Amino acid sequence: MYEQTIFRILKEAGPAGLSVKKIARHVYNEQNTFFSVVDFADVHREVQLFLMRNSRQANAMLEHAEGRGMYRLNQNSPKTMQLMLEFSDDEEEDDAPKPTTDLSLSLFD
Repeated sequence: MYEQTIFRILKEAGPAGLSVKKIARHVYNEQNTFFSVVDFADVHREVQLFLMRNSRQANAMLEHAEGRGMYRLNQNSPKTMQLMLEFSDDEEEDDAPKPTTDLSLSLFD
């Protein structure tokens, strides 16, 4: 459910990784809106289960980082490398300059 958000957050965190609580807080802040209220305990539980399930194997996309409860992207996983390429393609599309037109009114015409 929060898979893409978790991967994006861990990509931004870099090789040091983040704790489960911080990842859950980022996901909670992103998902919680005025019209869609989510409970932090539910988000934390789902994030924790997702991280544990996806970090068990040696070639998994996630791995434990230094410290208790810390996770990061597994740089040796082929799936992670593919994901990084997809994220970098998305960033390049967003960086394209958009033409601007001056819509202001002149005071002296």
